[in-house]
Amino acid sequence: MDIAAPWTVALTDGQHSLIQYAVVVTGFALAAMLTRMWSARREVSDRYRPAVHAGVAVCTVALLSYVLLAFELQTGYRPAAGMWVPTASASTTWSARYMDWTISVPLLVVEIVAVSALIGRAAARARWVGGTAAVLMVVLGFLGAVVIGGGTDFRVLLWLGIASSACFAVVYAVVIAVVLRSLPVLPAAARGPLTAAMVVLLVVWLVYPVVYGLQGLASGGAWTTTQHLLFCAADVVAKVVFGLLLLRVARLRTAADVVAQDDAHPESIWVDQLRQSR
Repeated sequence: MDIAAPWTVALTDGQHSLIQYAVVVTGFALAAMLTRMWSARREVSDRYRPAVHAGVAVCTVALLSYVLLAFELQTGYRPAAGMWVPTASASTTWSARYMDWTISVPLLVVEIVAVSALIGRAAARARWVGGTAAVLMVVLGFLGAVVIGGGTDFRVLLWLGIASSACFAVVYAVVIAVVLRSLPVLPAAARGPLTAAMVVLLVVWLVYPVVYGLQGLASGGAWTTTQHLLFCAADVVAKVVFGLLLLRVARLRTAADVVAQDDAHPESIWVDQLRQSR
């Protein structure tokens, strides 16, 4: 069964403006988060700083992809009789997202491992298994949604979607295992934010396969607009909200290490205007 790829349908002025608005606002949110993560790198100890560095990389990659998206929304469509008609380069408004996720999703796994209680080989194994599965998940989705059949073959979408979902399950298992193994040994104050970060990530990640499925079941300007809006919202939650929660965990763990005299930090740690360490 052939379907219309999202980037091949014309958009009304309103639909195009709404997508452009969501893309620009998401880009601004990522820019703000990038600034916060970069400024926070000295607020955590060296032990947890890889999480901040991964967060900076996530926001940088995502921000660049949204700059490309905003550009392609203008150049990949041409106005004609009150509509925005896609050109030959309009597919980049879809593929740019997969380019971002190929890098940023494995880095999200790196972030949560970096603030967890896993160390040594256990941490390295979680990063390797989770990161590899994340890359395969995105690449298989990209092949099904954009490359093979040009995003118009339902059978390709279905079978590569199933293969991608298998990798998706592995990533889920790694994230859950990392958090559950960490909670018993973390400071009490850090357990809530880490649990919340896991729940946020696992819930928002469900948006992506749902939107992938929508590409195979429906088409038209309204559906394309809905898919873009869902992607933008999911990216903000997965990269900004999740990153802020993990930053909180890193700061609380830094403070707990200082109090326990297990580490030294030159500055006081403040969380919610309360001093956590001196």
